[in-house]
Amino acid sequence: MDSVPVTAAHWVYLLGVGAIVLTMIFRANVVVPSIIATFCVALAWTHSPVAALGSIFNASFVAAKELFNIFLVIALMTALLNALKALQSDIRMVEPFRAVMKNGHVAYIVLAGITYLISLFFWPTPAIPLVSAVLLPAAIAAGLPPLAGAVAIAIAGQGMALSSDYVIGVAPGISARAAGASVAVVADRALVLSLITGLIALVVAYLSLRHRILPASNSLLVEWQAQSGNGRSAALAAAGTFDKAEIARGTSRDAPFLSEAQIEHTLAAPSARRIVWSKVFAIVTPLAFMAVIATMVLPKAMPSLPELKGGAAATLVGGMAAMLMILATLAAEGPRKMLDASAEHITDGFVFAFKAMGSVLPIAGFFFIGAGETAGPILGMAADAKPPHLLFELIQSAQHLIPPSHTFVAFGVLLVGMITGIDGSGFAGLPLTGTLSGALAPAAGMDPATLAAIGQMGAVWTGGGTLIAWSSLIAVAGFARVPVLAAVRALLFPVLTGLFVSTLCAVMLWP
Repeated sequence: MDSVPVTAAHWVYLLGVGAIVLTMIFRANVVVPSIIATFCVALAWTHSPVAALGSIFNASFVAAKELFNIFLVIALMTALLNALKALQSDIRMVEPFRAVMKNGHVAYIVLAGITYLISLFFWPTPAIPLVSAVLLPAAIAAGLPPLAGAVAIAIAGQGMALSSDYVIGVAPGISARAAGASVAVVADRALVLSLITGLIALVVAYLSLRHRILPASNSLLVEWQAQSGNGRSAALAAAGTFDKAEIARGTSRDAPFLSEAQIEHTLAAPSARRIVWSKVFAIVTPLAFMAVIATMVLPKAMPSLPELKGGAAATLVGGMAAMLMILATLAAEGPRKMLDASAEHITDGFVFAFKAMGSVLPIAGFFFIGAGETAGPILGMAADAKPPHLLFELIQSAQHLIPPSHTFVAFGVLLVGMITGIDGSGFAGLPLTGTLSGALAPAAGMDPATLAAIGQMGAVWTGGGTLIAWSSLIAVAGFARVPVLAAVRALLFPVLTGLFVSTLCAVMLWP
């Protein structure tokens, strides 16, 4: 692209980015600054207050069009989860693993593994209360310290699973659209980086906490259940941009911790017919999604198989969730009540989707105005008009200041992602890291998908619930009955080590 002079609109956009990042650092909500920045940029570009006002609506509308498939998948997956809860299949899926927890070392691995699998398909939202209610008491009785249990759940759920978000595809979808990269490529690279980061963090955390593991004893469980939660959690929960702890608790059951007898009573309470269907869907649901994962992954190993293009993976996940939800509701409610119950599940799913992600739209709208692919519709420009590439042109003008080092640029994007995660939301910063990746990649000679995946790691691992005390880590610490700041201290070095190594791996694997 030819050199373009930097105009007032470019400087206003840069000031808007700075204001939003500063707002995140102070842990305040960034929706209003994003809307004001969108208005100012549009005003500086069009010189028309009317067009600038319209850009506020257009920005969120364009973002909604770009990201609505993500909202739909979240809604359908949440609807499926609610249907499985009605059958109590969710408990049956994890309850057998209690028997494997013979000691604290095995319990640490089981907690991490099951949390990762559930979080990969349903997000950590249901994984936190489900694992905490069913598996955590058994792990503590096996000798695992509550702090180690909280660390395992946080790294596997809010870290590994959420940072890749490989099945539902929210994070890679936002990152890829903002970076102008392939969603599939960003998702694949984010999956690899999340596994590297998570496995290193799990190992380092285990080595630092293993000396606290005790011989198995029921007295450990009695002592733990007598403890009270951390009284500072409520204040910290309100400090972040999004009260993700509240969202996580929204899927909790009335009884936060279930004993062996309570689980047996709960699973035996329904009628014989519902018990059968409960067992069926506890088996069918994971198998169905394993088939979806195989359909997504196998073409990469066997080129002869047809590969899912673009958003086909998300449509397959959403379609599978919708079909399983209908069948599970039919089994739970019968043919007549199924019609109303299914509609209620879908409505509840959309309510949760917009509660969890609705605030991202105006934020994404502002950063989309900096990308040429989406700036035109936001600014109300004609289809044949040449839209501005504000962020790309800014970086192009300062290209001589950027060191010609892939490592420097990669760690710079990682740092920006971590800064955006300070507000306690892992997803709010993804439009910025994605847009920045798309603009920096040509100047640095790197693939934008690689930079977008690195920025996604920084944003989600930091704000998603492993490094920030006012994120949804509060929910993990609350269920584990440990101080949230103690969890942050235990997670800090393992997670930072994992992020450092995974970023170096990204530079070496995809230069």
